[in-house]
Amino acid sequence: MKREELISKWLDNNLNNEELQAFKALEDHDDLVKLDTHLQAFKADEYATTNELEKVLSKIKSEKAPSKTHWIKPLMRVAAILAICFSLYYYTTTLDTTITTDVAQKTNIQLPDASSVSLNAQSLLAFNKNHWKKERDVELEGEAFFKVAKGSSFNVITKSGTVTVYGTQFNVKHRNNYFEVICYEGLVGVTHNSIETKLKPGDSFLIIDGKTIAKEKENRSTPSWLNNESTFKSLPYKAIITEFERQYGVDFTLVNIDSTQLFTGSFTHDNLEVALKSITLPLNLTYSKTNNTIILRGE
Repeated sequence: MKREELISKWLDNNLNNEELQAFKALEDHDDLVKLDTHLQAFKADEYATTNELEKVLSKIKSEKAPSKTHWIKPLMRVAAILAICFSLYYYTTTLDTTITTDVAQKTNIQLPDASSVSLNAQSLLAFNKNHWKKERDVELEGEAFFKVAKGSSFNVITKSGTVTVYGTQFNVKHRNNYFEVICYEGLVGVTHNSIETKLKPGDSFLIIDGKTIAKEKENRSTPSWLNNESTFKSLPYKAIITEFERQYGVDFTLVNIDSTQLFTGSFTHDNLEVALKSITLPLNLTYSKTNNTIILRGE
């Protein structure tokens, strides 16, 4: 039975068991059910659209010179309901799924093709499951680690550039004036300013304040933040501070400290005191705490 016939019989509550199973197997079954539920609020009490339409058509055929005033009003009601149906269906099928994380929060996401995403703190991921078979695109603000299932092209879209997947495992970090992609497995293409750069396992692409930064080969098999630790290699100290604030929900005040100096090291996400020592002792800094504010002082 054709899709249109199944939907028509479903709307008339006239499906047998076999036809009901075929209807449930339709790709947009969930959207149709959702649409029908929303539509109930727009239907007039005891108003049968099909019957009214048949009456209008019958009236038109039976009269040689039909009066518009006899049939235009019911026809307009039918047209209005059809317009509402289309609008609701369009809305439900174009609506994106959006996942966000708060300070000190991480989450795991399963995409429609069984690809998985680990989302770091204060990040956002958006995708459209209804369009997934046509285009596997996700939008990212923040940081995420991707394990991509085999299939057609997969794109991670950020405001700084687009990451196209030729492999399966990679990390994307997009923050204020900071854009980094690290390939852990396979091959990844990064398009920035209309230029694509191919990354092999261990390769990185990093731009800070609009400048391309060269990095050493990545030896880890996955990003450190998945194990509740942030690791840095020769990055400006301000990048370490902002990531610390993101993971602990604190605010820093820097006194006599050059925030552009480079820092190599790491800090844990589950022990504030240990983490503070990790980012201050290597630079001979001292710190004090007042409520949620941490003051760092240089010599």
